[in-house]
Amino acid sequence: MTEQPPVGLYFRDPSCLEHDPRVLMPAHPDTPERLLAIERTLAARDWLGFELRGAPAASERELELVHTPAHIAKIREISLAGGGAIDADTFLGEPSYRAALHAAGGACAMVRALMGGEARVAFCGVRPSGHHAEPDRAMGFCLFNNAAIAAQLAISELDAERVLIFDWDVHHGNGTAEAFRYRSDVLYASIHQAGIYPGTGALSDVGSGPGEGFTINLPVPAGSEEDLWLSLLEHIIVPAARAFDPDLVLLSAGFDAHRDDPLAGCRLLAESFAQMTRHLRDLASELNAPLGMVLEGGYEPRALAESVTQTLTALGDSAPARSAAPEGLLTSRAAAQIAHYWPL
Repeated sequence: MTEQPPVGLYFRDPSCLEHDPRVLMPAHPDTPERLLAIERTLAARDWLGFELRGAPAASERELELVHTPAHIAKIREISLAGGGAIDADTFLGEPSYRAALHAAGGACAMVRALMGGEARVAFCGVRPSGHHAEPDRAMGFCLFNNAAIAAQLAISELDAERVLIFDWDVHHGNGTAEAFRYRSDVLYASIHQAGIYPGTGALSDVGSGPGEGFTINLPVPAGSEEDLWLSLLEHIIVPAARAFDPDLVLLSAGFDAHRDDPLAGCRLLAESFAQMTRHLRDLASELNAPLGMVLEGGYEPRALAESVTQTLTALGDSAPARSAAPEGLLTSRAAAQIAHYWPL
């Protein structure tokens, strides 16, 4: 009997469970239980047919694809000194630098495997998250920008000419946006809740200089549900991405737009992430580009685990993506802005 090939690759490392900001802030929401809940749920379902792989530590050279040497040294030194606070939200313990190396390294290993043809889809179940980390500073629970490093690695070393990064975390990925603000080889697209941390990501911010038009920010109000998110994805991001024609599709996969998440006010369900995944899966297939996902936020462990499970299920199934009618106000407003740069 022929053994079935894996659905995709799943990258993980035990060190990602050791990073625990509660050492310095007992009520901090970024807990190891987030990953434990995901892994327990997936293990009970035989990892949904994904092949498990280790997330190696990133090299300093890989970190420097995005981050300044001074920033890397600061994170290392604070961690090796026993830990400390970066800001009011971002804390390091002694294991945090090691965990952050494996989180970034897992994203790099994922992209190497995808660009090397070892799989068409992959997921990095790692932490700390990355999309708030700017080239020269950590913030928003994030130390190194895992998705940005992976994207730059693909361009610098793996022959990718263009990379799409879609960020569906409920908080705007300011770090990723800043890393590629002046670039035309990375299209950064984000749907996020307006008016919450970090306060960036206005619709009018489309990048700068040679990168103008290569940032798509789609803020949504609190209370937004699946239909609006699907409308913006299907009618704004997908056609722009199709015209951009990336060699690699990356997703900053935060799940804190779930209705049960304590840190924001959107109203998505686990199935909502599956529907968005199917749109990305189909887009990547159409473009013949591999699709890699990197875990970002999501702070209610049960909702997070079920959302990741539904997402990975959608990566491997053949169910059609649910189409959403163009939402009247916000999608139309976004189209008026983005159509200056992309055919919609």
